[in-house]
Amino acid sequence: MADLSHQSAPGPRAAIAIVATLGLLAAAWAVLGDGVYLWVKAAHIIAVISWMAGMLYLPRLFIYHCDAPPGSPQSETFKVMEQRLLTVIINPAMALTWVFGLWLAWQAGFFSSGWLHAKLALVVAMSGVHGFFSASVRRFAQDANTTSQRTWRMWNEVPTVLMIAIVLLVVLKPF
Repeated sequence: MADLSHQSAPGPRAAIAIVATLGLLAAAWAVLGDGVYLWVKAAHIIAVISWMAGMLYLPRLFIYHCDAPPGSPQSETFKVMEQRLLTVIINPAMALTWVFGLWLAWQAGFFSSGWLHAKLALVVAMSGVHGFFSASVRRFAQDANTTSQRTWRMWNEVPTVLMIAIVLLVVLKPF
């Protein structure tokens, strides 16, 4: 099993990052007034891109990890890569995506829009996939993965399909 004990817990760091982000958002709002909306929108898009990059890369790591014998140097390297990708990029990006996205929806008054309800359902589904991937990182770290490469290849497509549907809802606002 990979020794990740030298790393500090991601929870407190993530909480500090989110609180700092909210503080910066409040300060920006105080300085920029309504002009802060576009800055938050840009930050939301950046967070979404970061989240999706990680969500698309992590199952690829799982596919390659399946080939590495448990306990091998290659397997131990994959464990570190998966854990760092999850805690340094994917988890904070997801949290920021939610914070900025909900603020944008509130500011724009979109909570009564049908397209937003559908989008939120898909983002909840994406968050569920995120949770499944997080649990899978833990299983791989314990050399307890039972999922085949073929199945991971199919899971690799799930975030892509969800992302396409979410983008179409946001851009087209069909209902």
